Amino acid sequence: MKKLLLLAGVLCYFSNYGQFSEKSKDYQKFNGLFSFFYDDSNDKIFLEVENLEEEFLYVYSLSSGIGSNDIGLDRGQLGDEQVVYFKKVGNKLLLVQPNLRFRALTKNALEKKSVEQAFAKSILYGFKIEEEIKGKYIIDITDFLMQDAHGVVNRLKRTNQGSYSLDKSKSAFDLSRTRAFPKNLEFDVMLTFKGDPKGGYIR
Repeated sequence: MKKLLLLAGVLCYFSNYGQFSEKSKDYQKFNGLFSFFYDDSNDKIFLEVENLEEEFLYVYSLSSGIGSNDIGLDRGQLGDEQVVYFKKVGNKLLLVQPNLRFRALTKNALEKKSVEQAFAKSILYGFKIEEEIKGKYIIDITDFLMQDAHGVVNRLKRTNQGSYSLDKSKSAFDLSRTRAFPKNLEFDVMLTFKGDPKGGYIR
């Protein structure tokens, strides 16, 4: 069985509670556009969200390729750029992508609402709220960052390279390339894909 390792970079231009506050004392904290915590013992990242429904840019890319231009998975390749925001619904924060193709260019609130209701938004992910502290929400974004956002599995299948799947047990964060800045965050994830190679480009 073939193991394929890729590095996926994510860039964000971006009370049963109480237990997290105690545990987070042992976590590494990063302060930036959003503050986040790294739990070394479980390889998890928790994000602190304060300003709900405030738009920011979510971008993902490949920070390493697989050594074959023919497949089209090259180092530095950008994925979709998506304007998103967090919205609280019950005990969850939803990551929402608004529909920006159809907008009401007016100051009339009713007209704006009518257009918003006419065209659906996209929900990219739902996060359980781990804790709420003075208007700040703590969410576990590990699974969101560990997903195949770039569509590597589908690309390998379309190029007849075999059937692969993401192996989370062999995937991890690259903390040396994970950073927080005042205007953006960068998360780097080492993703491992397992499968049986059938094409000539992966050996």
